[in-house]
Amino acid sequence: MRIWQLDLLIFERVIMIYEYRVYEAMPGKLQALSQRFREYTVQLFDKHGIKNIGYWTSSIGDYSDRLIYIIAFDSMQHRESAWDAFRKDPEWVAIRGASESDGPLVSRIYNSILNPTDYSPLQ
Repeated sequence: MRIWQLDLLIFERVIMIYEYRVYEAMPGKLQALSQRFREYTVQLFDKHGIKNIGYWTSSIGDYSDRLIYIIAFDSMQHRESAWDAFRKDPEWVAIRGASESDGPLVSRIYNSILNPTDYSPLQ
């Protein structure tokens, strides 16, 4: 094996896939959405190998009805299989149904896959 091939293999194992997600809550539903994440979703993400990086709401400079978060995966294949398993999880299906018995909590979802720069502390 050539040195550059070994470096590429090591490089590929170190780089994480970061997914940036923004959930716009239905009017008056941000608190219920945050509660669902706090009590259930974060733990279910862990269960399915989705790494929780951070969760935020905005005080200044963005809309106040948004839950913003970043999660991480080992690869794009890992991302696809983890999301698939999460969406099919009977516990998630029941929690989502119960939490949305009075209507949906989210009106719109935005997501992006972030690519770390070579100078980023998070790789």
